[in-house]
Amino acid sequence: MNSTSEPIIEKGLNGLTVASFESRMGREMESLILRAGGTARVAASMREIPISENQQAFDFFDKLKAGHFNQVILLTGVGTRSLLQILEEKYPPSHIHNAFKATTLIARGPKSAKALADSNLKATLTVPEPNTWHEVVATLEEHKSIKNLKIAVQEYGVTNPEFLQSLRDKGAAEVVSVPVYRWALPEDIRPLTQVIELIVNGEVQVVLFTSAQQINNVLEVAKGLGLEDRFKTALTRVVVGSIGPIASEALKTKGIGVDFEPEHSKMGFLVKDAADKAKALLQKKTHVRIETSGSVKPVLSLNDSLFLKACRKETVDRTPLWIMRQAGRYLPEYKAIRSTVSFLTLCKRPDLAAEVTVSAQEVLGVDAAILFADILLIAEPIGFHLEFADHGGPVISNPFREAKDLARLKEANVKELGYVMDAVKIIRHRLKPNIPLIGFAGAPFTLASYLIEGGGSKDYVHTREIMEGDFGVWHDLMQVLVASTSAYLNAQVAAGAQALQLFDSWVGILTPAEYKQFVLPYVQKLIKSLPKNVPIIYFGTETAPFYPFLKETGADVIGVDWHTNIMDSWKLLGDVAVQGNLDPKILLTTPDQVREETAKILKAVHGRPGHIFNLGHGILPTTPMENVRAMIETVKEWKH
Repeated sequence: MNSTSEPIIEKGLNGLTVASFESRMGREMESLILRAGGTARVAASMREIPISENQQAFDFFDKLKAGHFNQVILLTGVGTRSLLQILEEKYPPSHIHNAFKATTLIARGPKSAKALADSNLKATLTVPEPNTWHEVVATLEEHKSIKNLKIAVQEYGVTNPEFLQSLRDKGAAEVVSVPVYRWALPEDIRPLTQVIELIVNGEVQVVLFTSAQQINNVLEVAKGLGLEDRFKTALTRVVVGSIGPIASEALKTKGIGVDFEPEHSKMGFLVKDAADKAKALLQKKTHVRIETSGSVKPVLSLNDSLFLKACRKETVDRTPLWIMRQAGRYLPEYKAIRSTVSFLTLCKRPDLAAEVTVSAQEVLGVDAAILFADILLIAEPIGFHLEFADHGGPVISNPFREAKDLARLKEANVKELGYVMDAVKIIRHRLKPNIPLIGFAGAPFTLASYLIEGGGSKDYVHTREIMEGDFGVWHDLMQVLVASTSAYLNAQVAAGAQALQLFDSWVGILTPAEYKQFVLPYVQKLIKSLPKNVPIIYFGTETAPFYPFLKETGADVIGVDWHTNIMDSWKLLGDVAVQGNLDPKILLTTPDQVREETAKILKAVHGRPGHIFNLGHGILPTTPMENVRAMIETVKEWKH
């Protein structure tokens, strides 16, 4: 076996949990850790974004063809292949081959050299291990002076300004970066968040890093979670392995120590070294004896939050709570931001929407955050014109009034609501690890009533005309709304929401028979289309007459308004979790009265699993903060 063959890995990781942030080779990394006897916690930290219209690559090649460049430096094998593939979209292979063959090709290591060889090109120079940019510069200078040379550098992932500047400092007349790919965070960062939490909570003994950009992304997410300092501290108590000098240098730059680095920069050798060295290193770092046959501690996650446990009707230490319209006009922090922008702008600016969402949860200390948005944002991609008046609420200037209006409707393309998903990602980054994020949307009937009436209404005349007229028109409208809302809510979950609430605010205008015919089938269809592992809360006002039907919706949690006794409601709703139900007007009284009324609900429920404390409707804008705090303190201090 030669020095770079795949190593034989013994089961030296038995009893240890090993975390890795490998993306493209995640499955291979997991397999290697398992073969070594470890418990693998692998979460992708990067997503490759191809530069599909790579004008810089085309501009580079036009100059290369013309003999402009003296040297081309190829930093990665996969990047070299990608660059050649991009060029083949526009140029004949023979032209590409002749242009590259006519210049000096510098391969940073064997992978770049092999990528060239696979295209029948030969590297003029191959940079030896450890293949950092310092070796690239040294190899170039050993070959000949780079003074006055024009150099192109193929880059894969993020640029390395220090390397490019070093070439200029050595006298290069021109240094051009040729980007092939850029790195971004994964679309779904929940697995990455969970692994970071595991490390912070001391549930991991070995952490393996395989690239410099990986480190940047992991620290970015840790920072967004408010855990960067704790994450770095946690890494001082575990064994940190780096695949090679470039990754090691990046770790040291971030103040993170490296415990070992394999002889060859390959995942197999990295895991083998971990298997050979981790236990001894860990015992030295922590002075704790590592058992080889012990069980691994259970994984902590957001599913262990009080709120999510209550959604699942599990026993909790205390009743969880959050507040509908949590990030609203009663909060000074919200008012400060709202004074600078319109309501719609606030909804469409992910940074601001995230700020008011997270600050509300942190200021109140409640057990869940709810996304700051509006149920009518979805109206625009469906085909409606939406505005928010300074006073009077939303206005739909082209309401749905007759059958021919169906022709202008379309199922929402959630990409047009990308700003909402961007806000969800930022919020999930910034929330504490044990705080779930609730996404939401309007339920089909309430959404339809807004779109038909053109805004709020007292009598819903137009809605009844459509609903009671041609049932086919009503059905077709509801189908569009169900499909659009399903796509929207599923996108929120993919972006990082842990629970979903459907607001059916206006459904109370209906009779039970009308609810059963015109609403229930569509709510059922919508909820059935949502992820089974994500709790669904269904809330409406004046819904007591519909209780026999609400438990058929498929919702995990039913929100109860303030018009009924919560335990009377629960008896009728059956085996579901229940959310509610303090009258929002109680919060306009005094702290003592708030405590008294809050205690009445808690006493009535008597710690029954599945209760989430909330108001029976959204909090009122004039609510004093001292009363809000009195309610929250009462719930948190209540003993079952």
